[in-house]
Amino acid sequence: MSQILEESPLSAGRDAVSRHEWHAGFDLLTRADEQESLDAEDLERLAEAAWWTGRLDAAIAARERAYALYVERDEPRPAAVLALAIAGDYFNKLAHSIGAGWYNRAERLLKDQGDCPEQGQLAVMHGFSALRVNDTDAALAAAGSAIEIGMRFGDRDLQAFGLLIEGSARVSSGDVKQGLSLLDEATVAAVSGEIGPLASGIIYCVAITATSELADYERAGEWTEASQKWCERQSIAGFPGVCRVHRAEIMRLRGSWTEAESEARRALAELKNFNLEYAAEGFYEIGEIRLRMGDLEEARAAFRQAHELGRDPQPGLALLYMAEGKAKAALSSIQVALEDESLEPLRRCRLLCPYVSIAVAVGDTETARRAADEALALADEFESAVLHAAALCALGELQIAEDDARGAVQTLRKAGRIWHTSDLPYEGARSKMLLGVALRMLGDEDGAQLELQAARSTFDKLGAVLELRRCLELIGEDVSEDLPKAVGPSNRIIKTFMFTDIVESTNLVEVIGDEAWEQVLSWHDQTMRSLFADHRGEEVKHVGDGFFVAFDHAPEALECAVAIQRSLADHRANHGFAPQVRIGLHTAEATRKGRDYGGKGVHTAARVGALAGGGEILVSRDVLDAGRPRFPVSELRSVRLKGVADPVDVATVSST
Repeated sequence: MSQILEESPLSAGRDAVSRHEWHAGFDLLTRADEQESLDAEDLERLAEAAWWTGRLDAAIAARERAYALYVERDEPRPAAVLALAIAGDYFNKLAHSIGAGWYNRAERLLKDQGDCPEQGQLAVMHGFSALRVNDTDAALAAAGSAIEIGMRFGDRDLQAFGLLIEGSARVSSGDVKQGLSLLDEATVAAVSGEIGPLASGIIYCVAITATSELADYERAGEWTEASQKWCERQSIAGFPGVCRVHRAEIMRLRGSWTEAESEARRALAELKNFNLEYAAEGFYEIGEIRLRMGDLEEARAAFRQAHELGRDPQPGLALLYMAEGKAKAALSSIQVALEDESLEPLRRCRLLCPYVSIAVAVGDTETARRAADEALALADEFESAVLHAAALCALGELQIAEDDARGAVQTLRKAGRIWHTSDLPYEGARSKMLLGVALRMLGDEDGAQLELQAARSTFDKLGAVLELRRCLELIGEDVSEDLPKAVGPSNRIIKTFMFTDIVESTNLVEVIGDEAWEQVLSWHDQTMRSLFADHRGEEVKHVGDGFFVAFDHAPEALECAVAIQRSLADHRANHGFAPQVRIGLHTAEATRKGRDYGGKGVHTAARVGALAGGGEILVSRDVLDAGRPRFPVSELRSVRLKGVADPVDVATVSST
């Protein structure tokens, strides 16, 4: 700590960025920039730190300043690289016209530069653009250019990007074996540390996306685990938000629904000002989780938010309509989605299987048969075992509706074996439930009960309320109206909890008046929420002038608390006034209850917050044990907290 204090903010900031200590690097370089405007190279460092901490607007601002300096210095190649980065940033914000303008600038700057590595970066951007519109030929051509230029100049990032783009293009066009081989090769480059952090992060995310769309969840899970280890090794808290959405999907499919929702909500905190396309995917994932838990109101809200951000909320929305008993509305909505001519084959396959179930529900077995046949053909084309199992499950449901019980038994047993080997418990339980129905139709009641009881056990463990009700009805047991929306030990989760509160707010209102107080409170709330988002905090509750926030990691909570007090102090120094805020932090296990948390740990955190003084950051020993702060910390002292039986050790963390 003393070494950091002795260094200038500029030198310390450069060192922090080189060590991938992004939060510290951003704070230090921002401070250095306030003292004296940074040069182009240091502005790039500031932008990188801002980008990795999810501050997209700050990253864009720093990159635009660096771009202007390079243009002023008549250095078109580094200016073009920045123009491409800025284009990507605006594409992430769904500001496509502005992004296209920056891309055109990069092309113009490199037009007369001849053969250089930057031409490879231009090819990479072109390749990703081609993938988005499913232009396989253009993507393959761009990938070839990136690989060739990368090999010529010894640029491993370009080579890895080329492999990634070619692999993704081949998978989407049906050449799955070759495509996955190329994706594996690109991912190995990231795992082994051969390439830079940005290239590694993008490669992990694109590879996980491709395999998730293919429903190759075993490979996606392996790459997800590898990406997490890479993040830890690089001192990165996680590739901003994007990969978390895919991790949430895999957690959901593995049956860890509470953890999946927590991961998705953390992704949203990182993505809402960073990448709106993936934020939409995060909302959709929450909708899927809530639908499976039987929480239809929250599922509807999540699907609506996904739709508002441009994500077609199918098939989740149609399945929600089915759960509400609105089969015709479900059929109409999913038919509209399937009529989209730009729909990619893999995405279409994911819609066809629910379409079969919905068509069966309204008695349209002819439509269901066509959809089932197409789903099976697509699953075979893409050599996806999981998509094949989903298509078989849909076919089995159709065969039951057509009174082909014997055929349904054979079909559903095939599907069940795939679900079991793929470790997808919810899907496996659904196939068992359908198998039980088919066996009952054949007069095998003992076999039917065996399958139904197995399905019931899984649904009960998962907290799949709607399916559990249906299963109990098939078994012949009474269905309680008090079935919980989520059960099981997976509701227990470790978090670092923050409680904030404005000190003596009542007296302050009396002094400045209601109108001025409302203005102060509005500024306070906006500032706090911005800092929560910057540090990946999940706002749980906002009551009056206080916040209850949850963090996955103690260091981020500490960084956020210090940033809050520093922001208030800066506003006080520059504008003459800012309210005094007390902050309490405690790391503990708690129970997730929808969007809320409960338990002894939350109560302790609230009491630590109440004990803090104005401008103080008071933390428990558990916070210090979970994260080593880079800020001065007082000696620990033992305190008694109301409602907490045992003494709690606390300390004050300095924000100066």
